[in-house]
Amino acid sequence: MTDRRRAGSRARALFEHTWGSGAEVTASAPGRVNLIGEHVDYNGGPVLPIAIDRRTAVVAGPAPGFELISELDSQRIERLPDESPRGHWSDYALGVIHELEKLHVAPSGARLAVASDVPAGGGLSSSAALTVAIARALSRLAGVTLAPRQLAGVAYRAEHDFVGVRCGTMDQMVIANARRGSALAYNSGSGTFTRVPFDLPLRLVDTGVRHRLTGGGYNARRAECEAALDRLRQRWPALPSLAALPMADLVEALTLLPDAQARRVRHVVTETARVGQAERELLADRPEAMGQLLFEAHRSMSEDYEASCEEADLLVATARDEGAWGARLTGAGWGGMVLVLAQERSADRIVQVMQEGFERVWGRVPASWSVRAAGGVRATGSD
Repeated sequence: MTDRRRAGSRARALFEHTWGSGAEVTASAPGRVNLIGEHVDYNGGPVLPIAIDRRTAVVAGPAPGFELISELDSQRIERLPDESPRGHWSDYALGVIHELEKLHVAPSGARLAVASDVPAGGGLSSSAALTVAIARALSRLAGVTLAPRQLAGVAYRAEHDFVGVRCGTMDQMVIANARRGSALAYNSGSGTFTRVPFDLPLRLVDTGVRHRLTGGGYNARRAECEAALDRLRQRWPALPSLAALPMADLVEALTLLPDAQARRVRHVVTETARVGQAERELLADRPEAMGQLLFEAHRSMSEDYEASCEEADLLVATARDEGAWGARLTGAGWGGMVLVLAQERSADRIVQVMQEGFERVWGRVPASWSVRAAGGVRATGSD
């Protein structure tokens, strides 16, 4: 039977079962849904994410060295701080330890038990939820309370520099700074953010397709964007990032690039514009107009960035046909979750039709659930 207790309760039970007593800190961090602004954070642009009410919990206690266990594999793992990555989930913890040591706020050793309600590879930033929660737990175990921006920096560098995911800073920033009932309008170029009220219910429909960010399309897309930026700087030497390319210069820019790079740049520039428009629509309380931007963003993600999948395209098309305000694949892509924005009274029907149509094609019923904008990381005795 599935354990329906919250992640913090499961992590504490796992810690006690594995090591007995000794737990001192429980930290938890949420997954996130990016409403709009995909693949622009590492290109210097704005994003509009929310934290969601599904969390990853980490229970920590002192120990001579570092030992870890997760409910996913139930295998106790010992890691040495000077080890290199080995393609295991514990690499994320080791990366956090390295970064905390640089700040002189790491404990000399720790036992960590992990449980999560954020599905891995589902486009909900399970890796950032894990690293932010571990950073909070270990720093608190060392008697230090890091500021949210510090936590985000530690988690980002652990994933980007140590694990090797060429991610941007969006996920860690929203997970560290989120507040219930609001989205974070975060500009990755300047590092600044404002809060935008967002208390609408969202539906998530799971494609069932899982990605792994340390390889494949994600890192390839970032490399393409970097190559495109190098080419465009021959024409505009002072161009700081792809997201900073003015819309007025887009047509000329596309003529200077190979086809694949041109389409990546078109996505980044148009997506940057859509984020600004989406923020304005939310502030004006126009969810229908916001929804149309979601459909446009998905089309760009699928056609120009080539980061969607057939399963997601089918779900989004069905949502449009059934009258949803908007829908799109959220997260890095190549699988994960489709978010659906719709009138509350019609959301159940729309999702049911999406599931039925998906089952006819793929032979399985995709899972779905409702989420709202939730708070960020916390360290507490309960979740």
